[in-house]
Amino acid sequence: MNIIILIIAITAVISFIAPNGSSNFEKYKFSVGAIMNRKEYVRLLSSGFLHADIMHLVFNMLTLYFFGPVVIQGFGNLGFLIIYIGSILLGNVFSLFIYQRQPWYSAIGASGGVSGVLFASIAMVPDIGIYMFFIPIPIPGYIFGLAYFGYSVYMMLNPRQYDNIGHAAHLGGAFFGLVYAIANQPQVAVTNSLYIGIMALPLIYLAYEIFVRKRIG
Repeated sequence: MNIIILIIAITAVISFIAPNGSSNFEKYKFSVGAIMNRKEYVRLLSSGFLHADIMHLVFNMLTLYFFGPVVIQGFGNLGFLIIYIGSILLGNVFSLFIYQRQPWYSAIGASGGVSGVLFASIAMVPDIGIYMFFIPIPIPGYIFGLAYFGYSVYMMLNPRQYDNIGHAAHLGGAFFGLVYAIANQPQVAVTNSLYIGIMALPLIYLAYEIFVRKRIG
């Protein structure tokens, strides 16, 4: 069975048997308090297979379905798995670092892993066309990446009370996918260095805010 279809099937089954609000959902979602206080580290991975609702699941799995083949073509099935699982883990570890003083913070979804696959694809093919809802023309991947990182960084630095999107997990996952692609295809990365550099500008600014200004974390 195609590895992408297998991941989608596993994620869909787990999302349906552990729906939002169920005891298993609460047991395996990402929770800063549970991880920091009770050492329930399995949540760093298990939360990536839970979803808030059917639309959340469908959006993530469709993105994985369309961009996964680019990653498999460049890195094989094993590389795809490393990127997907590694991006879920790093995305949640980054979230844990950012929100370590907020034990109430929780999150779910495969978005970290999907972001890793998406940005590994963009690193390989920077001008890959990405279609957005209601926009009839494709957006070049590196332009999408710049906007994606920029928006995520802005929302992290300017949080809103009812914003339920895990921006830190998205950024951590995307960063893992990007770095994995660069490390394993350095010649391609050098060729695409200008595009990758443009995309990375918001990440450089975020690092400055975290490590120099100590604004968050």
